[in-house]
Amino acid sequence: MQPILVAEGLSKQVGLDQETLTILDDVSFSLPQSASLAIVGASGSGKSTLLGLLAGLDRPSRGRVQLAGEYLDELDEDGRAALRGQAVGFVFQSFQLLPALSALDNVALPLELSGQRDAQKQARALLERVGLAARLKHRPRELSGGEQQRVALARAFVTRPRLLFADEPTGNLDTQTGKRIIELLFDLNHEAGTTLVLVTHDERLAARCAMRLRLAAGRVVEREGL
Repeated sequence: MQPILVAEGLSKQVGLDQETLTILDDVSFSLPQSASLAIVGASGSGKSTLLGLLAGLDRPSRGRVQLAGEYLDELDEDGRAALRGQAVGFVFQSFQLLPALSALDNVALPLELSGQRDAQKQARALLERVGLAARLKHRPRELSGGEQQRVALARAFVTRPRLLFADEPTGNLDTQTGKRIIELLFDLNHEAGTTLVLVTHDERLAARCAMRLRLAAGRVVEREGL
């Protein structure tokens, strides 16, 4: 079976005060479908930069990414966006909900943009699944942080993505709320058979994933299961 995600010698450099700063240096791995991978490391180790390259949100200085069978460098910006829309879901630390839309409309929006006629019905079902049946019409400012992240999870899974990128999904939540969100994330991921790439500094959370990639100063210093 073809891997869902392949990183080939990824490096990222930026110019800084007439010097070149290396953020990532020669990162390679191959991730099979339905796997779970934690990318771990201290702040500044390059975790979020790597996630951005893997998702095609940024371009590497060297190396290539193959996502869902497509090499990202062979696609233009519209092509990469279309591929993300078809195959990828995102969960961010800052929720990234549209403030003017209700929970229901936030979740339905990706489906509506792809032309699905029953978008509201699907969104309602998934919001009920994450325990927000009584919050459908609430806007983000009317929801707690944990409720906002539940909406974000529902939005990420409503398109049935093959690959989910989660960047510190509990970073803005208290410990107990974060635990509930993580249980929900892994439950939804298991039910959908989605491949999970999780960026975290939490070692206990990383241990929930079958595979781990540890970064330090932009380089891979440890890998498990890859």
